[in-house]
Amino acid sequence: MVALFVGLRLYSVLGRRTGHEQQPILRPAETGAAPDATAPIAEPSADRPETSGLVYEDNAAGGIRAIVAADPGFDVGRFVEGSQAAYRMILEAFWRGDREDLRFLTAPEVFATFDSAITERQAAGETLDNRLVSIERAMIQDARLSGRVAEVDVRFDADIAAVTRDREGNVIAGTMTDAIPTHDVWTFRRTLGSQDPNWLLVETDEA
Repeated sequence: MVALFVGLRLYSVLGRRTGHEQQPILRPAETGAAPDATAPIAEPSADRPETSGLVYEDNAAGGIRAIVAADPGFDVGRFVEGSQAAYRMILEAFWRGDREDLRFLTAPEVFATFDSAITERQAAGETLDNRLVSIERAMIQDARLSGRVAEVDVRFDADIAAVTRDREGNVIAGTMTDAIPTHDVWTFRRTLGSQDPNWLLVETDEA
């Protein structure tokens, strides 16, 4: 039931149109700036797919166009919002050692990596007391469609407070007072038109 709830929550925000999106405010991806309410509203064009006010790099435009053409219900802005929810949920599941949530949200290869790290941590008697302080930016770096399989690379710039404790609860690494800037690129994959609505995490890398 928990896994079903997680999946439904992600599906509700990961790339589906609601019909109530505002017209996009397009801004250069490299600025990383938040949309300016006073800026002129740009009309969607064939050169740049529609977005809901969230940015992506120019080289992702072709892949996004292909995904939208294959699945008109795909919405760029809501996908980025959903990817942030997935980023938080997967990190928190890994930190607390929740294999069930990780299995539901990740591809087998990625799950195996998380599972191995959790096993090593438990064998050492260590626990993670980590906290995702903030996601400063989430942006699509690339997107592609191969047949009916869509993949989207999202870069996350976040601040994380990390602490590792031993069996007795003593801090052996990290601190909760200083957040560490992190830069990750996660790849999400889904077969368009399949009965499974979930985008799975299939690859993680440092930006």
